Amino acid sequence: MSEQIIISGQTKNEKYESLLPQIYALTEGESSWIANLANTSAALKDAFGFFWVGFYLVDHKQLVLGPFQGPVACTRIAYGKGVCGASWERKMAILVQDVETFPGHIACSSLSKSEVVIPLVKANEVIGVLDVDSDQLSDFDEVDVKYLSELCTWLVSLH
Repeated sequence: MSEQIIISGQTKNEKYESLLPQIYALTEGESSWIANLANTSAALKDAFGFFWVGFYLVDHKQLVLGPFQGPVACTRIAYGKGVCGASWERKMAILVQDVETFPGHIACSSLSKSEVVIPLVKANEVIGVLDVDSDQLSDFDEVDVKYLSELCTWLVSLH
């Protein structure tokens, strides 16, 4: 497949339905998980214009910054801390409409206003998280959770 992503559709559902098969084609057969996470970050940021898109990977009881697109970010996040650490601890997606209301939110950037975090679960263990931030309040919903969760399941199957 060409390393070019073309998005069609107007609604968020249509954009995800256009984007995900292209990410699957781009990542399928690539043996480097890091390369797949990097291209996935770039495709999501390009398709939706999110403020920040990236992965944190579990390393010795911490989440360590992995491939991402956007401004510089926090390098390490402790288990259970912030939205990413809470998603890791709970093994579930967390949708935050206003990061200021999330207890213990870690502000890597004051421009981040809303966030969605999806855990990457393999053999019932979280191996990382997908973190997506917006500079707009209430920018994410259950549509994002649905498609980003599907995408994370695909990525884990490649690891």
